[in-house]
Amino acid sequence: METNAIEIHNLTKKFGDFTAVDDISFDVRKGEIFGFLGANGAGKTTAMRILCGLSRPTSGSGTVAGSDIWKEQEKIKKHIGYMSQRFSLYPDLTVRENIRLFGGIYGLRDREIREKTATMLEILGMEDAADKFCSDLPLGWKQKLSFCIAQIHSPQIIFLDEPTGGVDPETRRRFWELIYAQAENGTTIFVTTHYMDEAEYCDRVSIMVDGKIAALDAPSSLKDRFGAASMDEVFRTVAGRAEREDQ
Repeated sequence: METNAIEIHNLTKKFGDFTAVDDISFDVRKGEIFGFLGANGAGKTTAMRILCGLSRPTSGSGTVAGSDIWKEQEKIKKHIGYMSQRFSLYPDLTVRENIRLFGGIYGLRDREIREKTATMLEILGMEDAADKFCSDLPLGWKQKLSFCIAQIHSPQIIFLDEPTGGVDPETRRRFWELIYAQAENGTTIFVTTHYMDEAEYCDRVSIMVDGKIAALDAPSSLKDRFGAASMDEVFRTVAGRAEREDQ
């Protein structure tokens, strides 16, 4: 039985003479919370675009949710959810309208959308805000709503690209409670973050430097290996070896 949600072998992406992603290999287990870290220009965004079926590699192979990164990009998109720091919500639509819109985009039937809407509003405690425009919501509410919408179609993997930027520590903690709950249900979480305290919450963490994976292990093992007291120290040590400028 397949145990990995993502399997990547010797993945490379070049733009002319510039190698953004340089021969990386890794796997992500089903139900794992996997941290994908790297300073600006390290190549992590380019790699994530390939994993999400938005770009083809120059060379290498791999599967995401069991689908080939070369031949089955559209199939990959159907089995993943995606949330970015910029929040993919329509500000001039209400909470309920946003849920219905994305439910329709993902091919849910009307009854499924109604059921998902009721469940989502209850989980988020947003029943009284259902008919508010998203532009009027606090940042933390937008963030949690975006996360729930990213999983409305029950994807196998959810990609979170800097999802907690700009929110306070308490809101970030509550957001991670949602992440844990989803992972416990068997969903794989693939997350990029600049908050090193969040890296501590991941099952495993990779750190990209100059297009390569310079370190990959559980946070506790990485701290032991580098003699560090925190993931922030680990990241500074590893990322400090970078030689190239921002992409």
